[in-house]
Amino acid sequence: MIEELSVQFPVKESCVALSVSRSGYYQWAATEQSERAEANAELSKEIERVYHEHKGRYGSPRITQQLRQEGLACGENRVARLMGENELIARRKKAFRPRTTLPGQGAAPNLIKELQASAPDQVWASDITYVSTLEGWLYLAVILDLFSRRVVGWKLGESLEAELVVTALRNALVLRQPDEGLYFHSDRGSQYSSEAVRKPLSVIGANLSMSGLGNCYDNAQAEAFFSTLKTECFPDNQVFNSRAQARREIFEYIEVYYNNRRLHSALGYQTPCRYETQFKGVIDSEIDLAQGLDVATEDRALRGRTSSADAALQTAGVAA
Repeated sequence: MIEELSVQFPVKESCVALSVSRSGYYQWAATEQSERAEANAELSKEIERVYHEHKGRYGSPRITQQLRQEGLACGENRVARLMGENELIARRKKAFRPRTTLPGQGAAPNLIKELQASAPDQVWASDITYVSTLEGWLYLAVILDLFSRRVVGWKLGESLEAELVVTALRNALVLRQPDEGLYFHSDRGSQYSSEAVRKPLSVIGANLSMSGLGNCYDNAQAEAFFSTLKTECFPDNQVFNSRAQARREIFEYIEVYYNNRRLHSALGYQTPCRYETQFKGVIDSEIDLAQGLDVATEDRALRGRTSSADAALQTAGVAA
């Protein structure tokens, strides 16, 4: 194994060896440093713009990806260094603390443990979290499509009853029309095992799936969403000043930001909506291609039958 050695020579001897004047070398070095400083200043402006557009939610990986998608070539290490120099620090994720729920009667088995969603509306995951305000508690139920991590339904209410989940499910079914066989996964909370939730799922032909007893990690995607939500949307002390503020901030985060603007590393740094749109575009293209091939095959078959019919008519004419 050959190790590379870095040897430095004095400027004077190097300039003599290369027949370069020292003044010319220093002028070149100053020009290069000036150009680099100017480029870094311009990049710093773009970094700061993206950082503030996303309200300090992006660190260097996502800012790098955002700038690249805008056509600006840059490296993540360079972006991280410039962010450090300008004291631009992304919000730090809060420690994961799973909150247990009261188990209900008639829990279902975990049906998605080895299942990987390959298209939208195959697997939905749902969970509930607490939202603290100075005016009292709110409760948030969300439903995620595990293919794209998109929030397809949610409800923020003042009651922890099953109706919270029923309304979130109703909102999801207004937006989406899943085929029969959808997997609906949740924890073993009493809301999800209630008849109020089971009935609409049965009507649409969904399969009810639940996490293992006392195992919140079986619903990791929903828990991860809440961790992201509380880091990027909630105040630093995790307490909103009022219920109205909580409703306003959570609505803006889910409907405007999370689904449509936030880049997800698990999706190749695409937004959930963009990821679904691209998937649909690919599927539509494949369908159009398949239909085109079917039409071409049918045309060839018709042309074959037409030529055979023409030949038969000509033969009959000669015989006549």
